[in-house]
Amino acid sequence: MKSLTTSSVPKAQPAREMELSAQKRIRRHSRRMTLVFWSFVGPLILGLIIFFYIPIIWGVILSFADARATITPTRFVGLQNYITMLTDPDFTHALLVFTIFAFFIVPTTFACSLGLALLVNSIKFAQSFFRSVFFLPTACSYVLASIIWKMSIFNGSTYGLANAIRHAFGLDIILWISSPNPPWYWLVLTTVRLWLQIGIYMIIFIAGLQDIPRELYEAAYVDGAKKGWQSFWSITFPLLRNASISVLLLNVIAAFQAFDEFFNIMTGGNSILARPPLVYLYNVALTGQNYGTGSAGGIILTLIIIIFSLVQGRLLGFGTRD
Repeated sequence: MKSLTTSSVPKAQPAREMELSAQKRIRRHSRRMTLVFWSFVGPLILGLIIFFYIPIIWGVILSFADARATITPTRFVGLQNYITMLTDPDFTHALLVFTIFAFFIVPTTFACSLGLALLVNSIKFAQSFFRSVFFLPTACSYVLASIIWKMSIFNGSTYGLANAIRHAFGLDIILWISSPNPPWYWLVLTTVRLWLQIGIYMIIFIAGLQDIPRELYEAAYVDGAKKGWQSFWSITFPLLRNASISVLLLNVIAAFQAFDEFFNIMTGGNSILARPPLVYLYNVALTGQNYGTGSAGGIILTLIIIIFSLVQGRLLGFGTRD
């Protein structure tokens, strides 16, 4: 018995040391992985805090304060900035401009992107090429596209592409941007936004189309359904509900945030013809140096977007089962 007891102690000692060594290696590996994680994620979180969350919080503080020609609150005025903004006829007119712009751009973009997705998805040859071609304008700068639309395509002189085509057919030139009646500037603003964003919504619809099982169409054709409009209206469009609602929500939010094309195309005295909320708030906050009222307008616009998106998503049943 004595020999058995004494021989088991040396065997237990190396096993204990191996277990402690394994635990140390696990802890070192865990610390190393934690360090690697925070070295990648830490700068992103720091950037979000500095450039995103702190400006939002500071903007909310400024919206309750009197801040003219300074971003430091001089005195708190409560809800006075919000009342001033809501009773400002220029701000309500800017919301009306958004309504008109959304009335033009939302259904047009929806119909064109859906039609383009159907065409591209039905192509059997070089489908990836056509997807890339129609998606490329999405990567273009809004500022650059707006300047091209203003200076090259819809120039009010005969040097613009649109007026050059009209002149070739013996038609008079049109002042596309500065003409209040008829308001041709809506054509300029709508087409540039349509060209810039139709590609991304086409990709969303293509993803929805490729998620529809082919067996549904085969079963429908066996039951006597016809290809074309009947199969689209009975099978394709109902199963694209979530993709359609996503496109509508993103489109309306993008219309609320319209800035670059209006700011670069409707310059000078033409801006009074079509000035959306963001351009008006830019003039109030940066041109007029009234950061308190401008911040209040930004908060109001943000709340309008959130409420509108929630109500639209609820009414359309976004996220519910098919």
